[in-house]
Amino acid sequence: MGRFPTEILFLTALLNVLITETLSDPAADWLGEHTDLKRCAYDNPEAGTGITMTSWAFAQAFPWFPALLSLTAVLFAFSTMISWSYYGEQCWAQLFGLRSILAYKLLFLFCVWLGSVIPFPNVLDFSDLMILGMAFPNILGVALLSGKVKVDLDVYLQKLRAGEFQSHK
Repeated sequence: MGRFPTEILFLTALLNVLITETLSDPAADWLGEHTDLKRCAYDNPEAGTGITMTSWAFAQAFPWFPALLSLTAVLFAFSTMISWSYYGEQCWAQLFGLRSILAYKLLFLFCVWLGSVIPFPNVLDFSDLMILGMAFPNILGVALLSGKVKVDLDVYLQKLRAGEFQSHK
């Protein structure tokens, strides 16, 4: 599955901590009192990990939520595959030309098949390494182009201060 935006991860983590399971305290029962102890989803071994924990935490408040979460996860995974396929194809065409797109599509389909038959932790580790591999040329490009960006920014700010831009009111 693809990567969730930061906001979704933050909200999921927050809800996993805040949505709790109610437990009765056996020590308070002998007094005839009923005291509720709260344990967050992160500390609950029954909650599981990852999306299973999220499903469990939301189910504490909304019993129908696991079905919605499953559907959402499948749709998110499918849309991620489509978008990564498209953008990968565009990059492939830029690097190797339009005539070689069929090779990319076959390679992509092979990787989708391979990802479905090997263990998930290996798929996740491989995808993390590939994203890290894409970060290095981007950081190099930012460093190499920073001088040109500074020059263009200075020119823009001069024109802005001089009032050379047309105002749209």
